[in-house]
Amino acid sequence: MPKSVNRVCSHYTLDACSLLGVLIRTKRIELKQTASDLAERAGISRDLLYRIEKGNPKCEIGVAFEMARRVGVNLFDLDVKNLELQLGSRIDTLNLLPKAIHRKTRSVRYE
Repeated sequence: MPKSVNRVCSHYTLDACSLLGVLIRTKRIELKQTASDLAERAGISRDLLYRIEKGNPKCEIGVAFEMARRVGVNLFDLDVKNLELQLGSRIDTLNLLPKAIHRKTRSVRYE
């Protein structure tokens, strides 16, 4: 059986998850969508949607982002075209950086 890992999240991360959850819930309610309907359309459980809306940091990030998109919450204050441009720019920058970072090893001197 896999060993469970206790992860500690910073207050910033917890607040960001909570903010995303509140934004999703607010938009869902403004759109007059029930949690059951949205969850069913997205192919997830209502419980998972509730956990996302409560800001649970253990929810899959892709699912949380998809729920935001489905109710019209734009992430990163970018529309789809600008998001694609930003992503392309960041990938270009990433490609200029080293592929991996290695720890410097200490050499042992024998005298």
